[in-house]
Amino acid sequence: MAPLLLLLLVSLLSAAAAFHLCCVRRHTGSAGVTLRRREPGRAEARGYNPPKDPWAPRLCGSGLRLFVHVANTAFGQICLLPFLIRLNNFSLMRSLDIHEDPTFIPEVAAEGEDKTETKNTLNIMEQLLDARSDSSRAGFSFKGIKDYLDCYRSGRLTPSQVAKNIIATLEDCDKSTPPLRAIVQWDREQILLMAEASTARYRNKCTLSYLDGIPVCLKEEFQVVPYHHRVGTAYLGTKPEMEDATVAKKLREAGAIIIGVSNMHELGTGTTGCNPNRYHMIPRNPYKPNHYTGGSSSGSAAAVAAGLCPVAIGTDGGGSVRIPASFCGVVGLKGTFGRISGHGCLPLSYSTVSVGPICTSVADAAIVYSVLAEPDPLYPYGLKQPKANLSEICALDLKGLKLGVDWKYFKACDAEVLSICEKAVEHLQSFGASVVEVSLPEMEEVRVAHAVCILSEMRDFLQPDFNKHFHEMNLETRATLALASQFTALDYITANRQRTRSMTFLREIFTTVNCILTPAVPCTAPRIYESDLLTGSSDLSFTVRSMRFMQLGNFTGIPGLVVPIGYSTAGLPVSFQVMAKWWDEAVLLRIGLKLEQFRYQTKKPSVYYDILA
Repeated sequence: MAPLLLLLLVSLLSAAAAFHLCCVRRHTGSAGVTLRRREPGRAEARGYNPPKDPWAPRLCGSGLRLFVHVANTAFGQICLLPFLIRLNNFSLMRSLDIHEDPTFIPEVAAEGEDKTETKNTLNIMEQLLDARSDSSRAGFSFKGIKDYLDCYRSGRLTPSQVAKNIIATLEDCDKSTPPLRAIVQWDREQILLMAEASTARYRNKCTLSYLDGIPVCLKEEFQVVPYHHRVGTAYLGTKPEMEDATVAKKLREAGAIIIGVSNMHELGTGTTGCNPNRYHMIPRNPYKPNHYTGGSSSGSAAAVAAGLCPVAIGTDGGGSVRIPASFCGVVGLKGTFGRISGHGCLPLSYSTVSVGPICTSVADAAIVYSVLAEPDPLYPYGLKQPKANLSEICALDLKGLKLGVDWKYFKACDAEVLSICEKAVEHLQSFGASVVEVSLPEMEEVRVAHAVCILSEMRDFLQPDFNKHFHEMNLETRATLALASQFTALDYITANRQRTRSMTFLREIFTTVNCILTPAVPCTAPRIYESDLLTGSSDLSFTVRSMRFMQLGNFTGIPGLVVPIGYSTAGLPVSFQVMAKWWDEAVLLRIGLKLEQFRYQTKKPSVYYDILA
């Protein structure tokens, strides 16, 4: 029966794909590929053309198993996958003639030394804590850094007491139905040890930083002593780590309490967080547990939204900080490429991934950013960065700021998301900012080039594991990496030529505006199906759509901030994104503080633990 089912699946897939391709050609009037020449440094006088969603059925269960089997056969590699590549326009690089030299790493030198006088760091931090309290509304509010510090400073709670509450909560949350699965590795003794040291520092009035005693978690993609560096897999990290990633080390030095490592989409290859293997399982969205968290920093966002910790650290190669933060209704910051050290993080994609915090507020994200953002001799990409300067982020208004919007691009989202985001733009204008219409050229090229770069780099890095541990990987991962194997060296080089063009366009755009505004994700968090719990799922259409507003930042290295601004009628969070020029995270945070005031009331997640109660 298996060969018959296999043949039937392939036949149905091919027939449906052929019908879809025929319809597309009839609609566009194009039956072939035309070589499109791109002159160096010249943007076409066109804006963003709303994309057609890619064609790919959502697969799970037996259908996914069969597809993965076919995809990794000679027939799949020679016939089926190349057909799907063409059908979904992933062969676009082969139709372009680009003359710019390729940019393989989106490093950008600072524009001269910043002469701005920086205010006293302590004053800035206190202003940020005040801004956090000013943005709170009557009713529910997430517990943030200020809430923990107030408890410690007043003596109402000690870090040791908080640690015991967290341990009890960690034991409880994975016994619930369904289990939260936000933190996948934790150690009672380690948590208590760090908490006791912090308690002693508070007692002796010699705290290390504003993060002293603050519970944090790190995505499993980071090396964290003494946990297993599994990166979402069932086969990596066979032994406990003996050395911390730079980010983990800096958090320890700041006095933070690392409560464990968080769940993630296997090897960061997807945007749902679906990870059914034995060590991880599927993390649940605290707002609606039958919906996904987003990925790949899925557990990090779920942990913050569920109240397990006010701060989590993730990585972002295609929205992997910003998508889960958006779906879980919390704040996510992707720093400029190289701004926060990636040393000790598995280098799955060396040209697209940035490190960033997920927090309960913009003020908390700024505080964490100020601790982590600096050059690291062990991480070459951020050695030439300018000093992080947050002196103006607490300004009372946004006067003088020009906010760029490409309205065609902006409107490529669900109607409910669009309605809320349009009102958020008006809200920012009320603070004195002006909205300037901009044109973001060649965004379809950006979409495909980013996919070529991140998937090619992942496939290259994971090549030995793909062959050796093929049957230990999730089905979705096998399908994604099989698709990645279709890209050629010429595809990769052309994609990096496109990166040069896109970075040039952005330099020009940022001479006229301070930032670019978009919705965060075009839709709200998708539902988890019962079959996903056993076999996982593969939904290429959703993956591509969820990254729509994310890829420009990853591809070119510019920073991005997502802030929750409302909820759908179903009660799922809706978020807004601000992107700025390289190294200008300060303007993102300044605008983000004002965005937080747009949301009238924060809704309490269905799953929430008040650690300070």
